[in-house]
Amino acid sequence: MIAQAIKETLEAKGWRVSHCGDGAVAVLRLASDASYNLLLCDNQLPSLSGLELVIYARTLPRRRAMPIIMFSASECNREARLAGVNVFLRKPQDVGKIIETVARLLAPSGRTS
Repeated sequence: MIAQAIKETLEAKGWRVSHCGDGAVAVLRLASDASYNLLLCDNQLPSLSGLELVIYARTLPRRRAMPIIMFSASECNREARLAGVNVFLRKPQDVGKIIETVARLLAPSGRTS
């Protein structure tokens, strides 16, 4: 439900969003030649955790510089940062920060956290 609301909010701002509700499917998409400008993930995904997904993404040469936001209710901020997350947002209290965070990370000079 939250994922759908975030997707709709981002699309309303003009971003194209590809939703993937399963970690194993996300791995396949990241391994593909598809172009993605940003990864926004929860830590709790079916098949594998968001942390595992981030670690995998950072092993792929074409995904190493891609900004990653983890949006989670889990207490894993430190682990997320160590895995390679640029920004960690708490669910649900930080939902209002999604748009500004995505805009900042996708801005030409916004690749810092």
